[in-house]
Amino acid sequence: MAPKVSEEYKKKRERELIEAARKVFIEKGFVHTSMQDIMDKAGISRGALYSYFDNIDHVFIEVLKYDDQKDIQYFVPSDEGPLWLQLKNWVEEQQYYIEAIDHTLLYAKAEFFLSSNYPNDKDNFPYIFERYNKTTEAIEVVLNEGMRKGEFRPQQSTRSIARYLITFINGLMLDTFQLGHERTKVKDQLSVLLFSLEKLINPNTQNEE
Repeated sequence: MAPKVSEEYKKKRERELIEAARKVFIEKGFVHTSMQDIMDKAGISRGALYSYFDNIDHVFIEVLKYDDQKDIQYFVPSDEGPLWLQLKNWVEEQQYYIEAIDHTLLYAKAEFFLSSNYPNDKDNFPYIFERYNKTTEAIEVVLNEGMRKGEFRPQQSTRSIARYLITFINGLMLDTFQLGHERTKVKDQLSVLLFSLEKLINPNTQNEE
């Protein structure tokens, strides 16, 4: 009789498999990654991998969830400084993420949204809608907290501003995937985004360090 495996062990093992899969997707993109590639990277059998994931789409969605947690955590309102600085820092960090295509999931994400089963079967990928809503809500929390503290005086609804921010970043990512960061001038575009964002939320920057 095989020994029972604890839930803690299963979660730890699943996280290790997700981390291994993430490395493969970064190296090879989505289109050219197979379940066998992930097995080889993780050093496990086919049966072991399929006990956690149904197919390559399932693996990628779990990798997305893992990767998205960093952004969600970034938007937890901080008491250590101005919330405007928190937003600025996140926007500025996007430059590295967008330009460093060989070290991030950008290439794999673009391929997934354009080439996987997702475009023709969106109803079977509920997490894609969920992640958009979660990110929107996380940004809204920061904006609303800024309003509560008297730091932000937004000129549009916080929901609309949050969606604008997401749409701009996603569009810049897709353009950069297609054209390269030399042509899309990522740093310049993000500077324009920060300029417009500052006008939209009208922050009180007197105490900004």
